[in-house]
Amino acid sequence: MKNFTFYIFVFFCMFSIVSCEKEYQRPRKYEIDLFANERKDTAKAYIMSEDEAYGISDMVVASSDISIADSSLRGKPFYIYRVNSGDLLFSKRDSVIPYPFQFLSHQKLNFKKEKNDSVYVFLEILKGYKSIAEIKQIKYQWLKGAPVYRLDNEKK
Repeated sequence: MKNFTFYIFVFFCMFSIVSCEKEYQRPRKYEIDLFANERKDTAKAYIMSEDEAYGISDMVVASSDISIADSSLRGKPFYIYRVNSGDLLFSKRDSVIPYPFQFLSHQKLNFKKEKNDSVYVFLEILKGYKSIAEIKQIKYQWLKGAPVYRLDNEKK
């Protein structure tokens, strides 16, 4: 019986020591954010102007017939778009492109359109994604930072 009470006493002492232990918690008033300005700057995405995107692109197509062909949300998300018809406005490599052709984009593009509403498609040569490029015959990807611009009827 004495051993039993001794074990209960030891258990009680250990329990009280462990449960009474308190971690030091630093007061919030001493917290200073040293990188507040940098976080604010990086939150804004850089969006190119139409002229800048036109100058950097490897190929520019005007099209009103664009649809999403495929997408993958596993790992780094990407979207594959199909251009069924359009006008080649500028190209550094190809003078003639066969329609339909596909391109890859890292973000979902907003092609809200009305009847016969054409948009500029700013493309650059595909970087990476070799296995997908071989399977889907993709040569180009959307120019990063280029927004979706509507084609003015006057420029057509």
